[in-house]
Formats: sequence, C-alpha cells, structure tokens
Amino acid sequence: MFVSPARPEQQEKPILTNGIKIFVLLFFCLPFAILLLQSFSAGWQWPRLLPGTFSWRAWQSLSREPRMIPAISITLLIGLAVSLINLILGIPAGKGLAHYRFRGKSLVEAVFLLPLLIPTLAVVMGIHIFMIRVGLTNTVWGVILVHVIPTLPYTIRIFRHAFENLGSKWEEQAATLGASQLTIYRTVWLPLLIPSIHSALMLSFVISLSQYALTAIIGGGNVVTLAMVYFPYFQSSNRSVLACFTVIFALLPLSFYLLMYSLYKLFIRGPGHYRGC
Repeated sequence: MFVSPARPEQQEKPILTNGIKIFVLLFFCLPFAILLLQSFSAGWQWPRLLPGTFSWRAWQSLSREPRMIPAISITLLIGLAVSLINLILGIPAGKGLAHYRFRGKSLVEAVFLLPLLIPTLAVVMGIHIFMIRVGLTNTVWGVILVHVIPTLPYTIRIFRHAFENLGSKWEEQAATLGASQLTIYRTVWLPLLIPSIHSALMLSFVISLSQYALTAIIGGGNVVTLAMVYFPYFQSSNRSVLACFTVIFALLPLSFYLLMYSLYKLFIRGPGHYRGC
C-alpha cells in the first residue's frame, strides 16, 4: 500500500509546537521554579545549583506581616473591578472604532491613546485634584477608577483589532433574522470574542496589580494593595523574603485566570447555553 509522504507544513508543526514548549519552559516555568527554591532556601550561594539548606523562615516572616491578607484581598477586588470595567467600556468602544465611521474619529482615537503617550504621574496629579473635590480620594472606588486609566487603552485596542478581523457580516446576518442588539452581543459576539476577552482581562489585571504610585497617590495610604506592601521590602537584604513576595505576585494572576476560566466554563460553556437562541 502506498503511503503519501508527509507535507512540509505537517512536519514543521511538531517542530514549532516543541519550540513553543521549550520557550515557555525556559522563560516562564524555569524562573518561577528558581524563585520557589529561593523562597525556601536558608542560603544559596554561587555557584551551587541547589540551595545548601532549606527553611520555612522566609514564609514564616511573611506570615507575620499583618497587612498581607487584607492587601491580597483588596488587590483581587480592585483587579476584578478594573477588569470588568475595562470589558464594559472596551467592547463597545472597540466595536465603534472598528465598524463605524464618524466625524472626529481620529480625535477620539487620539484621546483613547493619551494615557499611553502622557506620563501617568502627570495625568494623576490633575485627576488627584478632581478626586479630592468629588470625595473619591482615600477610597477603593477612587483607586479602581484611576487604575482604569492605564488599562483601558490596551483593552480598546484589543477589541478594536478583534472586531476588525471578525467584520460586520455576522451581525448583519443575525439582524436579518430579527435578533436584537442584546441577543447579537450574547449569541454572536460573545463566543467569537472569548480569546480577546481572556487577553483583555489578564492584561488589565496584571497592569492593575503592578500599580504602586497611582495607588499611593489616590489611595493616600488608606487603600493598601499588595504592591504597596511589596515595594518597601526591596530595601531588605533577605532575598528569600523577596522571593516569597514574588511568588505570591506570580500566583495572583494565575489564580485570577483560573477563576475567570472556571466562570467561563460554568456560565458560558455550560450545556445548552446557546441552544434555542
């Protein structure tokens, strides 16, 4: 029996897949493993490949930090709120920029990009005065709103490119069949935008997680996130404690992703969700 030889593109796929796996292993998994080892080490001197002794001392020292648990909780709350606000604002803004032509469109695009072009601290100083007058300083809501400023431009660009790639034919066909705008968003756009939604949620959460200066200015020290607890520890000479903090920082986005993925599987990918729509 004659067997046709594999096509060149079929031979290249396993090579490409293995290359991606090696890249992920070297640049993501390996540094995290080194940090985890460092957090449990009592002394790790060059050129040893492994720590000489292991200890829980760094984690015990971190557990005695009274602000740790409240900071993690408020960080997750702020990150979740910022991500959801980005979705609520970013999806219609991205769709409008991708599918509609209107006067002043270039100006609107420039306004959306301003937080990326102007130094964030310069923007926040003006916003700080406004928030003082409306009573949003030293509050969680004030910190959430100020975290939206550096995250929303990325979210809008993500959804704009997504809507440009998808085109408007899907919406036109659904509208021809009599579907309302809400039904079109729920049954047409939402399933097609799932990869972009994942990207926007993760990017918004990670950017919000790393905000130290914005939180300190608007929160005024009353809103303490994990970044505000973490950065003062940079002055510490204990590398194991720093490694513990970094491991927690790395686990928070992973925990957020698992939470969002679980909600996606539960409410969107559930059996019969789109049946009869």
